[in-house]
Amino acid sequence: MAHTDWDDEFSNAKYIPQGMSYPQRWKDAATSFIENHARVELDIAYGSHPRQVFDLFWPSSQPRGLVVFVHGGYWIDFDKSYWSHLAKGSSDQGWAVAIPSYVLAPEARISEITHMMVQMIEKCAQVVAGPIVLVGHSAGGHLVTRMACKNTVISIEIRERIQRFVSISGVHDLRNLLHTQMNKRLRLTAEEAISESPSLHEPVETASVLTWVGSKERPEFLRQSEVLYHEWRSRIKEARNVVENDRHHFDIIDLLTNSRSSLSSVMLGVH
Repeated sequence: MAHTDWDDEFSNAKYIPQGMSYPQRWKDAATSFIENHARVELDIAYGSHPRQVFDLFWPSSQPRGLVVFVHGGYWIDFDKSYWSHLAKGSSDQGWAVAIPSYVLAPEARISEITHMMVQMIEKCAQVVAGPIVLVGHSAGGHLVTRMACKNTVISIEIRERIQRFVSISGVHDLRNLLHTQMNKRLRLTAEEAISESPSLHEPVETASVLTWVGSKERPEFLRQSEVLYHEWRSRIKEARNVVENDRHHFDIIDLLTNSRSSLSSVMLGVH
């Protein structure tokens, strides 16, 4: 462990063909989706900071419930404008989809971002009725599974509405990030790394948690999903860990654009 290159373990783009091209691909797809989606509300505020806003994509009929997608980027990159197209699969199944931005590190600590997610979910829940599915990718997977921890303060009413917590290629034990160069921006301490690691905390017993990861991911991301699954599976209502064949860290989220993909079907309870 002492000789592990943790910067390399958390590097994704250099191990993915044309990895550096993906952000522009995401941006283009997101822009096109917004332009062609019939009903969308942009920049709904859930806090006082300019980045505390979300976009809300309405389905063509009365929504069956609310899906919230939380983006990744190691808590230091991106905003909601890169991910709009990921609303397609859930919207096609009749769900409203909220995609938020949040204040990034180093301006905000990870613990503060966790609190922002509580604020955002509570605001979204006021706008859309019905069951809630929380889904996040990478750092967003961390933020979603933090919502399933007992020490995260969410109102009982809203917690009872959360049908499923879905972490796609999520980070659930933050301690190894202490040994990376990115921690100069994250400013994680050993104490915060522990307090913000979902796998080290007691989950809500009624939670249904799905971890989904690509077979071509970096070994650390495969391990991160396994860790959460093994730590929580005997303590919650439902736990499932799926390794999607021939997917890597950047293309696994494409499954969200397809309402009939294996991920969308399990996430939304479509049988």
